[in-house]
Formats: sequence, structure tokens, C-alpha cells
Amino acid sequence: MIKVNQLIRSFRHALRGVWVVFAHEQSFRLQAVIAVLVLVLAFGLGVSWLELVILLFFIAFVLILELINSIFERIADVMKPRLHPVVRDIKDMMAATVLIGSFMAAVVGLVILGPRVLALLGPYVILR
Repeated sequence: MIKVNQLIRSFRHALRGVWVVFAHEQSFRLQAVIAVLVLVLAFGLGVSWLELVILLFFIAFVLILELINSIFERIADVMKPRLHPVVRDIKDMMAATVLIGSFMAAVVGLVILGPRVLALLGPYVILR
């Protein structure tokens, strides 16, 4: 049986976690702003439902990677507060993970939205 109070408490904890990362991580805030801009652009340009689902998947993918990156950074800082070479490597590898995920999301976003933006700007864009 589902206990409603426990479920509500779980959602509160999860939302608090989102708030913590939003309040303390500049990269997460930037990615969230870009996500909103991409969604506004997608709706404004009339993407298909499938394209919207793909964009939403990649937005969630990048935000989840950033959350995981923040978690690893905090754990590493607690274990070795001073910048230990292994801690530095862990942080750099997690940052690389977010970078690769963000790059792939940008590529997908450009593939989906790029042609529509170019068509909209058509007469103003001079291609040689």
C-alpha cells in the first residue's frame, strides 16, 4: 500500500535536491536557462512531437549528468577536502562527462532546430 505522507516527503526531498543544485551550481542554472530557451524555440518553430520528445530527452540527459557531477564533486570534497590529484581527476572526468553530453545535446538541437531557424531567417542569411 502506498503511504501518501511518505510519498509527499520523498517528493519534497527530491525537489529540495533540485533547489540545492540550482542554488549552488552555476553550470546547472545555465543549462536550465538554455533548456527553457530551446523549448520556447521548439514550440515557436512547431517541431513534431517526436522531435520534442528527443529534445526533452537530451535536456533531461544533460541536467541529470550535471546533477551527478555535482554529487561526485561534493563526495570527493568531503573525502579529500584539499585538492588531491585523484580528486582533481574525478572532478575533471565528471566535467568531461557533462561536456560530452552537452555537446551531443547541442548537435541534436542544431539538427532539429537549425534548418527551421535558417528557413525563418532565409532572406537575411547570405550563404556563399
